Amino acid sequence: MKKLSTQTLLLVPTAFLVYVLLFKFYFSTCYNFLLSIVNERLSSYFLTYLVVGLPIFAVSFLVFRGRFLSSLGFKGSFGYGFVFALISTAPMLVGYAIVYDFNYAISLKQIVVGAIFAGFFEELYFRAFFFGLLFRFTKLGFVPALFLGALLFGGFHLYQSSDSGLMFGIFMTTILGAGFFAWLYVESNYNLWLIVNLHLLMNLSWMLFDAGDNALGPLLSNVFRALTIASAILLMLQQKRKLQQDLVVKRDTLWFKK
Repeated sequence: MKKLSTQTLLLVPTAFLVYVLLFKFYFSTCYNFLLSIVNERLSSYFLTYLVVGLPIFAVSFLVFRGRFLSSLGFKGSFGYGFVFALISTAPMLVGYAIVYDFNYAISLKQIVVGAIFAGFFEELYFRAFFFGLLFRFTKLGFVPALFLGALLFGGFHLYQSSDSGLMFGIFMTTILGAGFFAWLYVESNYNLWLIVNLHLLMNLSWMLFDAGDNALGPLLSNVFRALTIASAILLMLQQKRKLQQDLVVKRDTLWFKK
């Protein structure tokens, strides 16, 4: 276990940093190259996400071998995760449908890239790999395991505005969101599909209706989003109570685990 913890602590941040650099500097180049071969935009996007994520897959397989899929949360129940996400996002889906106009200009490509791909790959790379492996397999607690990944996750959303005040709001909102998804991932017994579906449906709600063009958005839309977050937290707490399970994230696991 000590050897696994040391390997994880050394290799996971290194692989994640390489991924971030590949994403930032080579995503567009890789996408255009693959597009010239595949000649289909959505397939090229999907393959590009896989290519820039190769350091993540390589380290996960190197360290965990036969537990590769379970270490990244793939063996969680998809059906349970989807139902949980659907119930939790009801305030956003219903609230936006009542208050805002439907976005008829949205395309299938925007939905696939902005909801499906973003939800899946962000949760896989940021939560399941970077945060999840550090929290599960090292002595790092919830806060330090979350911190760097949350900062980077928030930083990835700063393209949504050039106004410094709005950028700060987007940054803080997104970092808090990273903590929210990380907590759900842990308390769901590391079910990747739960947080992927929740992320996907929250993004989809935002895209299907004219509720705002960035992660901060107008005030009322954030009320519905806050209700969705509260619903997910309360639903998770209710499930833990029903199964008579203690919370994993608590005082003893916030900073460092014994």
